[in-house]
Amino acid sequence: MFYEIIVVGGGHAGCEASLASARKGHKTLLITGNIKNIADMPCNPSIGGSAKGIVVREIDALGGEMGRNADKSLIQIKMLNSAKGPAVQALRAQADKITYPKEMLKTLRSTANLEIKESLVEDLIIADNCVKGVILENSEKIYSDIVILTTGTYLKADILVGDTRKREGPHGEKPSNHLSDKLRYYGFKIIRLKTGTPQRIDKKTIDFSKAKVEYGDNEYHTFSFDNKTYYDKDKQTPCHLIYTQPETHKIIRENLNKSSMYGGLSDIKGVGPRYCPSIEDKIVRFADKEKHQLFLEPESLYYDDIYIQGFSTSMPIDVQEKMVHSLPGLEKAKILKYAYAIEYDAIDAKQLKQSLETKVITNLFTAGQINGTSGYEEAACQGLIAGINASLKLEGKEPLILKRNEAYIGVLIDDLVTKGIIDPYRLLTSRAEYRLLLRSDNADLRLREYGYNVGLIDEKRYQQYQQKLKDIESLKQLLLNNKITPKEEINKYLASINTMPIKDSLTLYQLLKRSEINIYQLANLINIPYSDEVQKQVEIQIKYEGYIKKTLQEAQKMVDLDNKKIPADIDYDKIHNLASEAKQKLKEIQPTSIGQALRISGVNPTDISLIMVYIKKEYFYESKSI
Repeated sequence: MFYEIIVVGGGHAGCEASLASARKGHKTLLITGNIKNIADMPCNPSIGGSAKGIVVREIDALGGEMGRNADKSLIQIKMLNSAKGPAVQALRAQADKITYPKEMLKTLRSTANLEIKESLVEDLIIADNCVKGVILENSEKIYSDIVILTTGTYLKADILVGDTRKREGPHGEKPSNHLSDKLRYYGFKIIRLKTGTPQRIDKKTIDFSKAKVEYGDNEYHTFSFDNKTYYDKDKQTPCHLIYTQPETHKIIRENLNKSSMYGGLSDIKGVGPRYCPSIEDKIVRFADKEKHQLFLEPESLYYDDIYIQGFSTSMPIDVQEKMVHSLPGLEKAKILKYAYAIEYDAIDAKQLKQSLETKVITNLFTAGQINGTSGYEEAACQGLIAGINASLKLEGKEPLILKRNEAYIGVLIDDLVTKGIIDPYRLLTSRAEYRLLLRSDNADLRLREYGYNVGLIDEKRYQQYQQKLKDIESLKQLLLNNKITPKEEINKYLASINTMPIKDSLTLYQLLKRSEINIYQLANLINIPYSDEVQKQVEIQIKYEGYIKKTLQEAQKMVDLDNKKIPADIDYDKIHNLASEAKQKLKEIQPTSIGQALRISGVNPTDISLIMVYIKKEYFYESKSI
């Protein structure tokens, strides 16, 4: 049995990888341990969030599926940081845990060139340091040109509660017990990571009168640029906000030694997520904080489980009971599922190329939590890029490498392969140097051309994008070509919208630069026959024009450095006076450009200067070399 591409793992990374390769016309096999767990959401019942919501829009712009699937399954949605600037705004939706995987499975099954097989992969078929397929748990061999590993948290997964350790996956499934050992044998550095999840509570046993109601936005939003809505904005399911109490903190402090991470188990090697800590970590690390906010989030319209966002723990069951019952409104709560931590194997992402192909084995790609990330969105975007680049390699084409000034996806992958990780990587707006360029509103303007060029955006969607570009430019010209003069009725209107009167003629373009004016207020001065989406985009571009130009100039310096390529056969041992740490890091990561080399921890500007002088001396000058 032969396939062009085999994808191992049916989580969010695996779904995007297999859809991308199949949609590009390559015979693809998706192998998963349990078909019922495809696109599963074992932890938070949400899609998006700070930075992550922008990633979902980037996935959609490139032709991925997560955004469209989230739109089909959301039960509440809101724009975070809507009162702040566009650089930090991002969508976050409560997704239905039944509908989301159901819709994704439907999409997978209806996609041409894609087959799904239920099994566990225990080894790879390797010949001449190149992957040739996989070996299943029953010893069956399936051959392929390329393999993409998206195994999530299932490599030697252990569930941790108090002083107990069970070798199983998030839902008690059988984990992959041998694949990570095989990867170590083939030369991969294997690391141990840990994450966790909170309790699920019976909705009927919660007194919501003691919580603050958190509603969805009173306007329609979509992750997908197709802009198709499936929900009624007036019938969104609310969430609720509560806070930990002094009694909660007291219970946790008195029982810290019983937590898996704080003494309950002595053999824990996994490092937990720094930016999504357990409640024990919060109490210890922020001892001066009197309370921590928690969100009571519905998991589905089909059952009554409530997820306590922010309350993940690995305390014993009896302690968890006391912790939950100390919370306002949950004094009589019934716990349907207890919290746990999960420890699992991952690879050192510094062993990856920027295409997500491994440096260790040719034609082997990895994506998602196996690369050390946390979160559905981080996994999905890696899966999409791995699926695209695996396909492009089959086609003899150059890989799609997104720059840090082009996408949060580019930031994430560059961070992984250049810096590596210590704890599960979570995408944050602060990780992006040029976040004013990487906004939620302009993800299609940044990336849709790439999606079209790689073959994942069809002609219809591409022409809609082209029309949007034309409309944006046309509206800009309309505002540039129309002036207002200091007539009495004009100044009277300006006073009514709380802005200063004018003394000289002014274009509408210039008027819109005023911070207190929005583009919809110009409708009383001129007819604007364009969609809300186009109007909002033009308003952002005009109001932030100066800042955007400055950021573009700064980003260009980085792009110039990334365009200065380092020859693949460079011998760092021959570069005199290169610092020992820099030499070790450069040989390990093998940066492809001066820009990437400069971002490696331990490589300083002096080292970069020595490298540049060496390359100029030893290599012929080419357009892509220094």
